Amino acid sequence: MSSTWCACHPISRRSAWRSTRRGQTDSHPNSLVHTIRERVFGLLDELRSITRGLLEQLAQAGVYVKHAVDLSDDDRTLLREYFAQEIYPILTPLAADSARPFPFISNLSMNIAIFLAYPNEPDDPDLYEFVRIKIPETLPRFVDINLVRRKFKDNTAAVGIEYVRIEDVISDNLDLLFPGMRVVEHHPFRVTRNADIDYEHEKEDEGFDFSELIENSLRERRFGAVVRLTVQDTISHAMLQRLTEELEVVPDRDVYIVDGALGTASLVELAAVDRPDLKYPKYTPRIPEPFQLGQDMFTTIRQGDVLIHLPYDSFAPVEEFFKAAAHDPDVVAIKATLYRIGRDSPLIQSLIEARENDKQVTVLVELKARFDEENNLEWARQLEEKGVHVTYGVEKLAIKTHGKICLVIRKEGDSLRRYVHLATGNYNSSTARFYSDIGLFTCNPEIADDATRLFNRLTGFAPATQYKRLLIAPEYLLPSILQLIDNEASAALQGRPARIIMKMNQLEEDRIIQHLYRASQCGVQIDLIVRGLCCLAPGLAGMSENIRVIGITGRYLEHSRVYYFQNAPADRRIYIGSADLMRRNLYNRVEIVSPVIDPRLQRRLLRILYTDLRNTAGAWLLYPSGTYHPILPPPEREPDDSQTDFMRDSFGLDLPV
Repeated sequence: MSSTWCACHPISRRSAWRSTRRGQTDSHPNSLVHTIRERVFGLLDELRSITRGLLEQLAQAGVYVKHAVDLSDDDRTLLREYFAQEIYPILTPLAADSARPFPFISNLSMNIAIFLAYPNEPDDPDLYEFVRIKIPETLPRFVDINLVRRKFKDNTAAVGIEYVRIEDVISDNLDLLFPGMRVVEHHPFRVTRNADIDYEHEKEDEGFDFSELIENSLRERRFGAVVRLTVQDTISHAMLQRLTEELEVVPDRDVYIVDGALGTASLVELAAVDRPDLKYPKYTPRIPEPFQLGQDMFTTIRQGDVLIHLPYDSFAPVEEFFKAAAHDPDVVAIKATLYRIGRDSPLIQSLIEARENDKQVTVLVELKARFDEENNLEWARQLEEKGVHVTYGVEKLAIKTHGKICLVIRKEGDSLRRYVHLATGNYNSSTARFYSDIGLFTCNPEIADDATRLFNRLTGFAPATQYKRLLIAPEYLLPSILQLIDNEASAALQGRPARIIMKMNQLEEDRIIQHLYRASQCGVQIDLIVRGLCCLAPGLAGMSENIRVIGITGRYLEHSRVYYFQNAPADRRIYIGSADLMRRNLYNRVEIVSPVIDPRLQRRLLRILYTDLRNTAGAWLLYPSGTYHPILPPPEREPDDSQTDFMRDSFGLDLPV
């Protein structure tokens, strides 16, 4: 649902301005807002159904999420004691009346809106006193009832693992917060604020500081306009009216009334329950075989390119690559791009140590990585304080550097050798544990030349830079992909077997979609593995009957971008990279897509793609109507789970003969 946070406010703003301009959808903003709203309500219904199903399954397994009113009197008494000692001192009720303004409601915070009345006052909403309580983020969303029992010396035997939501505990004890008042009603609510940051500020002088712009924008973000108010369907008309007026939201545009608890993302807390039988079995990623030989990192890469398949292979070689570069006496320079780094990054420490060891270190930190701006800004400052050359991207502020690359320059004999790591995913040790990604280590001279040119382009002024191997957006990636698609179409027209396999997160760019349609009409067999948004309609007679689109869900998030073209030159047949085939990636981002040249690694990538295409455990087929349906195995066969196959062997299944 975070897309509402990011995208809806600019549309709402245009709607409020009653703009007559049309966007790419050719829809008036008012119409577009209501279309989005209808779709979001459908998603909320689906989310509610899934959540209830999960909670029912947990209850059947002995893990319960209960309402306070359904607890025994003894448990409610214990929770009242828990509230008095552990919660009450932290809460700050804020009244809103003629003397006290309506309190600021922070983005995505959980709040309780309360109407109070004096004991002898009539039931008239106009006379009620309004109070808001913000539930502190330091409190757990789910209170462990058994833990409360043990803490307050109750010897009741546990009948399972029981939780109650924190808002239930607070609401059940409001009388302790407001002695001498009558609690008329109470309702949880949340607001979503606009999170857009405008980077198109004019640079009025040469002293313009982009990091300062980011810092100021982050401060402004917390006060962004409210784009959504979410409440439960039990809310009264009087309370809803009070909230909409105070928050200045439009009821039929910005208010979402839901059946059930708010803030379902916090259900992740339940994953900490001590029930290994309800969880995936533990899995330890493998160290790729070339890195098991006990030799140094650079010797291993000189002996041949190495591919790693996360999270089935370990992220440790990437960390070791940075660490080895920092401490190897023959390394003279390190250059890297960092997009989403994580909060506790050993790679940052290696870059700092490299600078302390008198190596030249240059790092492009993308400060515009959405919702990681603050974290990246802090890392950039730490690097700068240690003497690292830090840059924030190309000269156009609207363009993000999304490509993932590290270049290490090493003195070997009388010459320099360059080592490159390229990846589909971020330099982030945390997400590497549950994102499926591909990484490549190479010292191929042409790729290294391209990497050098790219960094000069990123840190200086070289818009006309040409590349031998790498496909770089925004200049060259789109035309290269179109040419590769058209080449398959030409091969099919000549009667040769033609195949395209693409794996990505999103497919949305219209020219690519049109070229894929044409290739299908020419007889090219096209398989698309798309995790998220897909604007292509497969299986339409006369247009896309040779195109098949699947999406895969499972234990790990599918994040790789891999592109295969059967009739391309042998050393340009299969690519990995950072780019999805979307307008934003192809026109407004620096993206890096690299050919995988080594035939051994090409075969491995094909095995990975074919293993994905055989998935019948977590794969969904996109129908021409735009709906997805599960791909099921024949009745006599067990489901094939590609992610389980990769855990057994990160190379995947054998290729068909």
